[in-house]
Amino acid sequence: MANGWDATPYVELSRAQWSELRKNTSLTLTEDELEELRGVDDPIDLAEVTDIYLPLTRLLNLHLTGARQRSAALNTFLGASQRPTPYILGIAGSVAVGKSTTARLLHTLLARWPEHPRVDRITTDSFLYPNKVLSDRDIMHRKGFPDSYDRRALVRFVADVKAGLPEVSAPVYSHLEYDIVPGAVQTVRRPDILIVEGLNVLQPAPPTALAVNDYFDFSIYVDAKVEHIRDWYVDRFHKLRRTAFEDPKSYFKYLAELSDDEATAFARNVWRDVNELNLVQNIAPTRGRAGLVLHKGADHSIRRVRLRRI
Repeated sequence: MANGWDATPYVELSRAQWSELRKNTSLTLTEDELEELRGVDDPIDLAEVTDIYLPLTRLLNLHLTGARQRSAALNTFLGASQRPTPYILGIAGSVAVGKSTTARLLHTLLARWPEHPRVDRITTDSFLYPNKVLSDRDIMHRKGFPDSYDRRALVRFVADVKAGLPEVSAPVYSHLEYDIVPGAVQTVRRPDILIVEGLNVLQPAPPTALAVNDYFDFSIYVDAKVEHIRDWYVDRFHKLRRTAFEDPKSYFKYLAELSDDEATAFARNVWRDVNELNLVQNIAPTRGRAGLVLHKGADHSIRRVRLRRI
């Protein structure tokens, strides 16, 4: 409390309180489907989906309905006749915090609502500069930092989707090859909802420019203590060594040959020098810009939810 009033723009809800807001929202996901949506090191289960993601999809459905009503009112005022504009949902958070699992889950669950069956998802990895550009600029070690993205192209892509263009295309990023795939594109065709997932999607714009989040209708930040995310990152690194890194096409093939101790030391160094630095300097400071914050405990489960009310 400050001067007799609650100064925070958020209302904080426990997991139990948040779960009660599900109302009559039905679970439309099976255990087999959830298995396909899980991240490499994300032990999410159907109880988490029921307690956390069903209330969230209900909130987003209500929010989208309100956005469409406001858009219709504006069109009436202008005497215009236009189809509803796509609803843009941003999802931010650190490397290894589980934001991709959140994005995949919401993609699947939201598409099963009859009001908005066309849901697309894009990751900002698609707008990383190619490795050659990063190398030429001597910022390969800053991959994932704001300056490693073609932010102008990302903003243009989201603006074109929001404007209702029939088709909008984005590059394709390969995590296996650790680079943009030459000539490959992902095309979005007038979705009801577009989910934009990335480390820095809540970054403010430079002066006189627009940021990608200026086009968001709602945003989510996936949060956890730094030490927990570090442990998840190291655990995920070991699992990738035994799976994806063993692929002959993998950019990180050489890491599969490390001993367990060497791999742990390598992962901890990368976390400290790259990912934690990016988190502390660039990602975490944007948390207060999110419409909703999902805070995870050490076991990856979401313990509390903070919903912006102002």
